[in-house]
Amino acid sequence: MIDGVSIKSGALSDKKASELDQLKAAAKQFEAIFTRQIMKSMRDSKLADDDLFGSDATDQFREMQDSKLADQLADKGAIGIADLLVKQFEARVSKSAPAAAAPAGAAQAGTAEAPKAGGTS
Repeated sequence: MIDGVSIKSGALSDKKASELDQLKAAAKQFEAIFTRQIMKSMRDSKLADDDLFGSDATDQFREMQDSKLADQLADKGAIGIADLLVKQFEARVSKSAPAAAAPAGAAQAGTAEAPKAGGTS
């Protein structure tokens, strides 16, 4: 026989894992955007405006190259910003999952535990 508690705890752990996966994906995206902005600032701060190969097409190619490089660095965790963000917010994800499921569990537990609470001396 399958009890309701194990089913709910399984669903809760699935929800928690899903939220953690979403957190990791968002952290990687943030790291990629942040890295892309750093690289753009680095390219914009060049000392000489007269580049031998300078053209709009070259600038566009470099932007695409920097964007792809930033995405790959974020996917591999080379810089580590995503890992730090996950560590920072992981506790909030683990705390929010039980709190969201507590009212449903408390309602069922309250009906089953009400006689125990009243009968305790």
